[in-house]
Amino acid sequence: MANVDSVRRDAGDGGAALRRLSLRFVGQVQGVGFRWNARNTARSVGTTGWVRNESDGSVTMELQGTDEQIAAFFGAFNRVYVHYPIEYVIDEKDEIPVHESEHEFRVRL
Repeated sequence: MANVDSVRRDAGDGGAALRRLSLRFVGQVQGVGFRWNARNTARSVGTTGWVRNESDGSVTMELQGTDEQIAAFFGAFNRVYVHYPIEYVIDEKDEIPVHESEHEFRVRL
């Protein structure tokens, strides 16, 4: 895992630092709109990155934003499935270097 200090960058909004997480989700994560809901949620809270299905049935995501944006992402994303509960866990989570030139969140096919 990378040193957290080495992956944080000034977001240009009053000193809030950007961070980037590499995440692997397992469980009911394919066939339930997981990637598209992640994209819509990320865009609504201002995070960037990408999400894709993996051949082993998991979903991989890179999520970038401030601590507040990342927290808002997970809060909003969990609310998406409140009426259609699915079971999933984050199997892997690592801090990785920020992509300073990234400006959107996309679904990778």
